[in-house]
Amino acid sequence: MGVVLTCLIAGLLLGTARSYSAGEQIGNRSVDLSAVVRDAQERVIAADARAATLQAQIDAAAEGDVSPKVESVRSDVEALEPAAGLTAVEGPALRVSMSDAPRDADGNYPPGVDPDDLVVHQQDVQSVVNAMWAGGAEAMMIMDQRVLTTSAVRCIGNTLLLQGRTYSPPFVVTAIGDADAMTAQLAVEPGVRLLKQYVDKFKLGYEVQPVDSVQLPAYDGPVRMTSAHQVGG
Repeated sequence: MGVVLTCLIAGLLLGTARSYSAGEQIGNRSVDLSAVVRDAQERVIAADARAATLQAQIDAAAEGDVSPKVESVRSDVEALEPAAGLTAVEGPALRVSMSDAPRDADGNYPPGVDPDDLVVHQQDVQSVVNAMWAGGAEAMMIMDQRVLTTSAVRCIGNTLLLQGRTYSPPFVVTAIGDADAMTAQLAVEPGVRLLKQYVDKFKLGYEVQPVDSVQLPAYDGPVRMTSAHQVGG
């Protein structure tokens, strides 16, 4: 009786496992995170290209006669584009570059050190960005992308994920504005001060450089409003 019961239970478990796996092999599968991110980035690039094509078609279709009211609204929108970051800008800037600690000739980090202490993290990039906005940045670019104050900075390991694209260090933040004011904010930002401790101790890269003139592209990502309030009566 015990043998029969054992066989019944084993059969039930096998049936359940096969149903759960849809007939596929069940086992431990290692996930290549970089491949997942790379695949997601390729989909984002394809979607961006498709969106650009559709937007061009919409713009072409809207070139016909429109009512004076629609034309007035269009003019209002175009007037707001510079302040919203939707146009290219040029001017004096401050550039901050951050990079991981150097490796030895074999590509290894120093022994006995936590590898987590030797790379630039999401909070490091975000602290620099926050300080530059607080210092009066008028426009900002991270790597080769224009960003807004609402743009999210994400890191996977030591890889920067920004608006659907991935970047390896060094991470470069460029902001148009008063270089002295932004430098002063970088000096007092707690997250930046912590990063500089790791720079001193583990030789991470951190460089602040004024730039006489730089041109930043227009922001071309989605602009989402999360809240609003009525002004005046």
